[in-house]
Amino acid sequence: MDMEDDLEEEEFEFSRNYFLAKESGSGSSRKKSTHKLTDIDLVDEQELREAASQIEPKHQNEIVTLIDSYRKLYPEWLLALRCGFGLLMYGFGSKKAMIEDFASTTLTEYSVLVINGYLHTINLKQVLIAIAEILLEQVKTRRKVSSRDLPKSQQPLNSQSIEDLLTFMDEVETEDNCFVCVIIHNIDGPGLRDSETQNYLARLAACTHICVVASVDHVNAPLFWDKHNVHTQFKWCWYHVPTFAPYKVEGTFYPPILAHSGANQSVKTATIVLQSLTPNAQSVFKVLAEHQLSHPDEGGMETNDLYSVCRERFLVSSQVTLNSHLTEFKDHELVKIKRHSDGQDCLYIPLAADALRKVLSEIS
Repeated sequence: MDMEDDLEEEEFEFSRNYFLAKESGSGSSRKKSTHKLTDIDLVDEQELREAASQIEPKHQNEIVTLIDSYRKLYPEWLLALRCGFGLLMYGFGSKKAMIEDFASTTLTEYSVLVINGYLHTINLKQVLIAIAEILLEQVKTRRKVSSRDLPKSQQPLNSQSIEDLLTFMDEVETEDNCFVCVIIHNIDGPGLRDSETQNYLARLAACTHICVVASVDHVNAPLFWDKHNVHTQFKWCWYHVPTFAPYKVEGTFYPPILAHSGANQSVKTATIVLQSLTPNAQSVFKVLAEHQLSHPDEGGMETNDLYSVCRERFLVSSQVTLNSHLTEFKDHELVKIKRHSDGQDCLYIPLAADALRKVLSEIS
């Protein structure tokens, strides 16, 4: 009883002191702070990122051992995909390198398409067109038929709606071992968070010849989906695979809170994105950049002119290939379109001349 009385007395004393402190601080003589958030002196974003890059990583050996242990799960993951399930990776740390290692070493029999969900804008229709083109090419290869022998409803794909594309991919008839694996880094990213996009991705995952490998990092990511999405369409197999790897690529597209962005950051962002693309895509970008630097008054380069130059240099084999590169540039906001004075749409890179030269020197 004495202990209980002592505890009650302590709690009472604590409460009494709290309210006494509130009363003493709420008088008219209490001064209000004149500080504002706008008074904070923000550092340059480039300086902040450079300082962050100087931080030495810790526990490297343990992290390498941990990631190596996940490689033992690759056969299990492949079996899950072949059984019709989707893979959803979660856990602290970037999972981009791990998933791409899984794709390059284990999914060698699959056609693989990557969606970078951490980008702020993603053209979902162009993604679906690219997947449909891969499936269509596989059908033509397996059956040895030409595009003119296919039903008119299946061509051209770029003129079809999202609904038509999903219907085509769901109904296409091909061999059972013919699959396209769609890798979605950060399916909970800003460019994919709306319910309509998530429903389209769920319908894509439900297609017979499509399998999905995705990662999530947001704590509320499961709220994107209802029971039908999870169990009937995505058919997720959840894997807790914390890598403790830094979000180097993903974080590039999120400016630090205590920094203001500048031209240097634009150069660095563009360089990182371009270095992650294929050599041919980099060469196509160089053609456009060199034209923009040598013709600063033209305001851009027409798509047909770009195609002609790239075709002459054997950088692209068709307009479809060039369009896929341009789509990737637009998704990463490396290239934009504006209307020329004669009514033609022109491609231009939204960087100043000095910044553009720095980008070219970095990727050369």
